[in-house]
Amino acid sequence: MKKDTTIAIPKTVDEYLASLPEDQQEALQKIREAIKAAAPKAEEVISYQIPTYKQNGPLVHFAAFKNHLSLVVVSKSIATLFEKELTPFKSSGRTIHFTPEKPIPATLVKKIVKERVRENGSVR
Repeated sequence: MKKDTTIAIPKTVDEYLASLPEDQQEALQKIREAIKAAAPKAEEVISYQIPTYKQNGPLVHFAAFKNHLSLVVVSKSIATLFEKELTPFKSSGRTIHFTPEKPIPATLVKKIVKERVRENGSVR
């Protein structure tokens, strides 16, 4: 009999986080809390198989990888607007890379998300 090697795709953010190593769970849970504090009306979903927050369109996503974690800010203008505050982190386009040992501060995540809410609110 052939072994089933399919990977279960999480249906909720809780399932996504539960599938990760403890240090990644803790770091991303803090990111999640900061996002929810900055955008309490945002819908929390799994999109592209990763946690996504939507309010008048996508706000941000986050994800875990073998050697880093990512916050995807969706808008290119965010990287420019927060360039100075993001210098301690490796960025690639709309994605900010960080680690559990060197997380993005919650205050910065909140500022980014609030700006994304503002951007999405003006795009109608």
